[in-house]
Amino acid sequence: MDLSRRQALTGAAALAATPLVSAIPAKAAAPLADKQAPSFYRYKVGDAQVNVISDGANTFPLADTFVLNAKKDEVNAQLEKSFLPKDKMTIHFAPLVINTGGKLVVIDTGNGPGAFAATKGNVGQFASNMAAAGIDAKNVDMVVISHFHGDHVNGLLAADGTPAFPNAEVLVPAAEWKYWNDDGEMAKAANDRMKGLFASNRKLFNDGLKKKVTPYEWGKDIAPGLLAVEAAGHTPGHTSFILSSGSDKLFIQSDITNQPALFAANPGWHLMFDQDPAQAEATRRKVYDMLVAEKMRVQGFHYPFPANGHVVKDGSGYRIVPAPWSPV
Repeated sequence: MDLSRRQALTGAAALAATPLVSAIPAKAAAPLADKQAPSFYRYKVGDAQVNVISDGANTFPLADTFVLNAKKDEVNAQLEKSFLPKDKMTIHFAPLVINTGGKLVVIDTGNGPGAFAATKGNVGQFASNMAAAGIDAKNVDMVVISHFHGDHVNGLLAADGTPAFPNAEVLVPAAEWKYWNDDGEMAKAANDRMKGLFASNRKLFNDGLKKKVTPYEWGKDIAPGLLAVEAAGHTPGHTSFILSSGSDKLFIQSDITNQPALFAANPGWHLMFDQDPAQAEATRRKVYDMLVAEKMRVQGFHYPFPANGHVVKDGSGYRIVPAPWSPV
């Protein structure tokens, strides 16, 4: 049947006037998801596989003394320049699990189960994210510690107080081990934070691990292809590492910098957690100049996840160029 033009227009007008939307039942929006996917990331250094395992991130109000030798307004200006919110600080934590082909090696252990409970899961995620990555803590051969701050060592023990890596040898810097076990140094602890560190470290290593650790020296390979590098300043025994496999190298910087948006851009700024700020600055400049010159990839414990890239000169400071994400 053919429709006349008048009939077609009349029908279209009637259709437009019909409240079609009201015939569709209203549905509420889906609830917002509140969790990320498990945070782990893998890449290769020669034949070695590096697994970056997030321990989470801690956000807290920016203290006037977070940077000892810069005013809070200067720090806020640098945060805003880096597209970060002012008046607050977020610190990321990224321990490593390295599969050398012959050994499974953990470098630093995160904040631990106590911090996980205290922060409602914001930090202390290393164990759960490692399991999500398919890595069984029972299969870890070696745990290598860079220094004795809680965000690096408290994951050595599980929630029940037993060793989190029951079959692993625990390696610690000889200089760090000597310092924290020195009664004279403990007597000289200048503030409550340092006194608390001495107490917690002695409880963890002497009671929890029963002193079953192996001290290591700087300048030597302590695991296959893993060289211990002196990086004192942040603590007396603070250690970084160079992972080598074939012609590839990776610098594992531990705490050469804290938040790189602040301390790479301003290498002369002193962090409140550095025990010898001047020495920490000298170490930072020496290491970053080397990384620039050698174009060596760097893995940073406190870099934003997945916490690796390259260092380039940027004016009087440095800038971290994140490595491209790889889906495989």
